[in-house]
Amino acid sequence: MDLQPPAERLMEIVNRLRGLPERERDEADRAMRLYAGIISLLDANRVQECALGVHPDDFGGFTTSVFTVSTMLTAGNSSKLVVAGLAGSAADSRGEGMRPLELPCGVAFLSEKRSPAPRSSLRPEVNEAAPSHVWQGTIAVAAPSSPELIVLQMVTPDLDSADAYRDVLLGIARTLTFTDPAREAADDDDWEPETLTGVAAAMRNDFG
Repeated sequence: MDLQPPAERLMEIVNRLRGLPERERDEADRAMRLYAGIISLLDANRVQECALGVHPDDFGGFTTSVFTVSTMLTAGNSSKLVVAGLAGSAADSRGEGMRPLELPCGVAFLSEKRSPAPRSSLRPEVNEAAPSHVWQGTIAVAAPSSPELIVLQMVTPDLDSADAYRDVLLGIARTLTFTDPAREAADDDDWEPETLTGVAAAMRNDFG
C-alpha cells in the first residue's frame, strides 16, 4: 500500500470518481473513505510499510495476509535493554507463543497468537462469511542507537497455514539490516583497510 500517496495521484483518483456513474461513484467513494481511514490508522501507529497479500489456497480459492513494518518508542534510552528483557520473558513463556530470537542484526523476540477477527458494525451481514479468528505473528528488534523498536508483523485469517506464515515472517526478519545500502556501496568504492577504535568502532558495531 502507498502510505504517502502524492497529491497529484489523489487528485487523479478524485477526478476519476467524479466521472463514474452515480451508483458506482457511491461505491468507489466508500472504498476511498475506507482507504483514507486505513492510512490514517496506520500512520497513527507509526507504520512505515504495509503489504497486502492474496495467495491461492489448497481448495481452489484464495487467502489473504497483511505484513507491516512499524516503529515503537520505548521508555528510557535503550531499546536493546527492552528487547533483552522481552527475550528473557519469552524464554520463560514458550507455552504462551513467545520465544527469543538471535537474528543477524541482533537479539529479538517472536510473539504469536490467535485473536478474534475484527467485526463490522456498519455491515453486520458480512460477519457471517468473515473468519472468526486470525493468526498474528510479531517480531521486535532494537533499533541501533535509538530508543525505538523495529516491529515486523504478519496477520492472516488462514489459521491452517500459520506455520508457513511464521516461516515467511522469520525469513523476512533474517534479512533485516541497519546498514544503509547506498552508503555501503560508496564505502566499497573508497574502502581502505583500517582499524576502528572508540566511537567509530561502536558505530560500526551498531550498524553492522
